[in-house]
Amino acid sequence: MILSDRLLMGPGPSNPYPEVTAALGEPVIGHLDPEFLALLDETNERLRTVWQTDNSLTFPISATGSAGMEAAFVNFIRPGDPVVVGVNGVFGGRMCDVASRAGADVIRVDEEWGRAIDPQRLLEAHSNPAMIAVVHAETSTGVRNDVAPLGDAKGDALLLVDCVTSLGGIPVLIDDWNVDIAYSGTQKCLGVPPGLSPITVGDRAMEHLVPTPQSWYLDLNMIKEYVIGEGARAYHHTAPISMLYALHAGLEVVLTEGLEETWDRHRICGEALHTGLPELGFQLWAQEGHRLPELTTVTLPEGLDDVQGRQLLLERYGIEVGGGLGPVAGKVWRIGCMGHTARLDNVERLLNALEQLTNESR
Repeated sequence: MILSDRLLMGPGPSNPYPEVTAALGEPVIGHLDPEFLALLDETNERLRTVWQTDNSLTFPISATGSAGMEAAFVNFIRPGDPVVVGVNGVFGGRMCDVASRAGADVIRVDEEWGRAIDPQRLLEAHSNPAMIAVVHAETSTGVRNDVAPLGDAKGDALLLVDCVTSLGGIPVLIDDWNVDIAYSGTQKCLGVPPGLSPITVGDRAMEHLVPTPQSWYLDLNMIKEYVIGEGARAYHHTAPISMLYALHAGLEVVLTEGLEETWDRHRICGEALHTGLPELGFQLWAQEGHRLPELTTVTLPEGLDDVQGRQLLLERYGIEVGGGLGPVAGKVWRIGCMGHTARLDNVERLLNALEQLTNESR
């Protein structure tokens, strides 16, 4: 059953751009076909523009954002390496788990959920870490963590940044911020269905590649010979052709609109939500000054039930929002406004529906 009329305003996938939906239906050709390789090269160049980087190893990993996270650790961490990880939500915690499985000596820097991590705490957590890792836009809390101060003072450490919910929605400046490794997902602000994880790796990080990482599938030593190999491309795995069509189309939409214009559209929609929700009795939860425009977290007005409220939104109005995770499950809603979904008419549609629900709950 296709639920094409649903408005996805949760922390997960956003509604895809129409151009992306059309691209998914294009005829499939081989992953070593010269036409496909040319499309892959163009997709990677578009990703460099969106990432704001010149990194040669910039491409979409053939799996979702969690695979990007794993690739970012297993290819650069050796057993016993001290790795500082900022944790102020679910995905910082997941970074710790993945780094530990790669054999890292993980130094957690915890912050209260809903608040941003002080970059100085990360910089002072270890005298000489192999890596500092942080989530730029924490999907579980709607909080933006500062990255630029880490790049300015990281020393010899590699700086790894999770940009799953930030790429395409707010400024991400890989080269200006001195980020060594970053990964994202297609299903958030890029307006493409889930299934790929854009990653970018700087030259300094390339010097630290593990010769034989734990994962064969995510081994960047081999993948790069297909992605940026000169002459004949080395076969590693079969690329997901249709998903790459979709990403190519989604990036074209973003760059045709203009990257700064896309950021601005997300900002305007976020501001409209941040203004309209408190007028209905919702309270903005994330720390002021660090609230994401593309993912707004709120506590609920008295009388509105978490589960029932989200169920009524979905069944009556065709609008899907997300509930809280971990310690704030049942207490917080996570309202996404990303990619093609980031339109003021969608914001108005949601606010009108919430006004009716809150009036009924009083």
